[in-house]
Amino acid sequence: MDQAKLDAVDRIKAYIDAHIQEPITLPMLAREAGYSYYYTARVFKEVTGKTPFDYIRKRRIILSALSLRAGQHKIIDVALDFVFDTHEGFTRAFAKHFGMSPQHYRDQIPPMKLFMNPSVRELYLTKKHGADHMKQNTPINTVFVQVVERPARKAIVKYGIKATHYFEYCDEVGCEVWDVFSSIKEAINEPLGMWMPKSLRKAGTSEYIQGVEVPADYQGDVPKGFDLIDLPPCQFMIFQGPPFSDDDYKEAIGDLWKVLDTYNPELYGFAWDPEAAPRFQMAPMGYRGYIEGRPVRPVNA
Repeated sequence: MDQAKLDAVDRIKAYIDAHIQEPITLPMLAREAGYSYYYTARVFKEVTGKTPFDYIRKRRIILSALSLRAGQHKIIDVALDFVFDTHEGFTRAFAKHFGMSPQHYRDQIPPMKLFMNPSVRELYLTKKHGADHMKQNTPINTVFVQVVERPARKAIVKYGIKATHYFEYCDEVGCEVWDVFSSIKEAINEPLGMWMPKSLRKAGTSEYIQGVEVPADYQGDVPKGFDLIDLPPCQFMIFQGPPFSDDDYKEAIGDLWKVLDTYNPELYGFAWDPEAAPRFQMAPMGYRGYIEGRPVRPVNA
């Protein structure tokens, strides 16, 4: 993919996000891209798979859903905030996208697919070289480590087929499932990428999956095509690398993995316990560093 096109689409997306509650026209987007009207629309669809106005409409619908989820605004006010002219027009658009009315969504807050994060597609485009790149860096020297106890709990998960890491999982399942996990109101933490031990892996599914933890007594909905699994109580050793530039997420993950390759938990009274629970990774965010957890047990246990 031509980097100039990706840069132009990034500028368009940034403009859309900054003006999402205002009328947006193709000439406005073309000025941001630096292309003609026709070429702007063509490049945007080539990179994202959507026309600019399909993208804007879906982005507004998703942001309106998040606003409704907060429960602080009337439906008509949310509709007007996101440039829908009438309550009826907003309801039709919302129902067409989600298969339910805004009123039903606000009252029930069911788990459902939202919309691909604007940066996810660009992340996905790096998959063919990203996994190898993660293994080619010099390890970092400063890593924060702590041990935490996790009680018995459940997880809503989406299985892959043969994936062993994030990029293969995106190939098999797609990156959009993260939004489904993020929409589950009862979640007890943020969505996770997980490497499943053989003792917990469902037959015929991948080692690497994604999911979100929910309470052990969870009785809520499980989205179609997803599974609800039990996770036993366990201890985790959590590793957190230093903050990094968002563009350097591959280096940050690779650096921490280099540290983990030589880390000896027995020096601190623990041993790796890979069959006790899924090893997990949190979404790499530059401001907090890359975070990964691995199951351990006390050496004398």
